[in-house]
Amino acid sequence: MKRQGQGRVVVGYGAESIIELEDGTLLRCKTRRRTGRAVCGDHVHFRQSTPQEGVIEQILPRRNQLSRTNYRGQERVLAANIDLLAPVIAPEPEPDFMLVDRYLVLAEHIGAQAAVVCNKADFTVTGYPDLRERMDLYRMLDYPTIETSAATGSGVEALAAVIGTGTGILVGQSGVGKSSLINRLVPDRHARTQALSHASGQGRHTTTETTLYRLPTGGSLIDSPGIRILRLAHLSTDELAHGFRELRPWLGQCQFRDCVHREEPECAVRAAVKRGDIAPYRLAAFHRLLDETRGG
Repeated sequence: MKRQGQGRVVVGYGAESIIELEDGTLLRCKTRRRTGRAVCGDHVHFRQSTPQEGVIEQILPRRNQLSRTNYRGQERVLAANIDLLAPVIAPEPEPDFMLVDRYLVLAEHIGAQAAVVCNKADFTVTGYPDLRERMDLYRMLDYPTIETSAATGSGVEALAAVIGTGTGILVGQSGVGKSSLINRLVPDRHARTQALSHASGQGRHTTTETTLYRLPTGGSLIDSPGIRILRLAHLSTDELAHGFRELRPWLGQCQFRDCVHREEPECAVRAAVKRGDIAPYRLAAFHRLLDETRGG
């Protein structure tokens, strides 16, 4: 039966997308040139043309979008309408806290909630004092921190509860167990992947594409291999600074409006660091990100 209505993009292949309708039906859709490129997570209006195919007539306004900037400064949108961005770290491999801070800045910039997930908690996180210290700091900054074990399933329910009925995305370096966590959150992931491959009409593999899965708990989870490497060149200096939530109370209080909180006199941010209101490593992280994005 031909119909029209709203759906959500589950995976995109350039000019084609697979959308999921409210009843769970998967529909392969083409995108009109005037409509623009639909991405995973987009809410769209569609018109069905055959039992398996349709056309995306309109991409509904995005609440936010997750982008990756390449080394030429070009921005590519990977996913849209994110409610929770959750960096995943683990005792092994050695945590990349700069990457975590990048993700937290990005979450603040796009207006998404953020939570820090420490996987492989069965390694006994207490044996890694640097990791424990950083997790405590993120908690003090009011970021939910969740300890999980994809091996045992510990903490997975807590992670699903943080996602709730919204749309979450797990991000982080390779080897921390994101795929294993996704398998725990989406027990029928293999079957879903097979269904998407069939719906594509060409047996496409979706393991390298940004893909949305419905969770049994009512929310959705986006798996995006495309953002393992994250650059923030598209953010201004002010946007970077506002991405560090503990810097915000002091921004605009420095003697100079263009203060970047290095050696400038009467710097309110550096004064806050001296008082212990801002962790020194977080200001150092801001400077490293600023240097990276400005070629310093």
